[in-house]
Amino acid sequence: MKHLTTLLVVLFSTIGFAQTETTGKFKTVVVTNYELGYALHKPASTKDKKPLIVFISGDGEKGTDIEKVKINGPFKYLKSHALDAYVLAPQCKEDENWDIESIYQLILKVQKENNIDSSRIYVTGLSSGGWATWNLALSHPDMFAAIVPISGFVDLIQLEEACKIAHIPIRIYHGLLDDVVKTDYAVTIYKELKKCNAKDVKLTIFDDAGHDSWTRVYDNPDIYDWMLKQVKTNKNQ
Repeated sequence: MKHLTTLLVVLFSTIGFAQTETTGKFKTVVVTNYELGYALHKPASTKDKKPLIVFISGDGEKGTDIEKVKINGPFKYLKSHALDAYVLAPQCKEDENWDIESIYQLILKVQKENNIDSSRIYVTGLSSGGWATWNLALSHPDMFAAIVPISGFVDLIQLEEACKIAHIPIRIYHGLLDDVVKTDYAVTIYKELKKCNAKDVKLTIFDDAGHDSWTRVYDNPDIYDWMLKQVKTNKNQ
């Protein structure tokens, strides 16, 4: 019996040490279908190249009713004013979040199909659209002549990459009483940009505004006058 026990121990020990390991590589491509609705305003005359303002709305404008993107921002302004520019407003579906590359591809499509001045493309957005504005500029820092994020959240990664957009003229707006997106986000990225020696960045905090600090910005012709004066330059200049 003693010899049998010893044999079993040796047998199981041998089996245990007979295990092998393998390594390898596996390559896969994950494709996500993403659909954006959009509204596009064209200037009265399209004979000459005209600037493009990209407006990214917030969560309240999500859905499939494209009229929602005209509630706030440049499209609201256009109801009573004229802008000698193209205005593009993408719309995010109700159950989705902004996909930055989809917005970028939409801009390229609109740019290809219209007489747009590539040195005068601007992006602005409110709330989650403010977040998308930062992300879009950071993902494609050579595309935009100016950006105007309003009441936008800022990711940690965005803060770390702030120097990538230090060459772009930026106007940041936020409400001091904002209980949806803390004002700290605007202050922090402003400070990061200043550390990068940003040439033309300005932060405006409205001490009497909550989350909606965009109405007074978009309803005022000054922001459009400022944007349309900006012309993209080489970031190394």
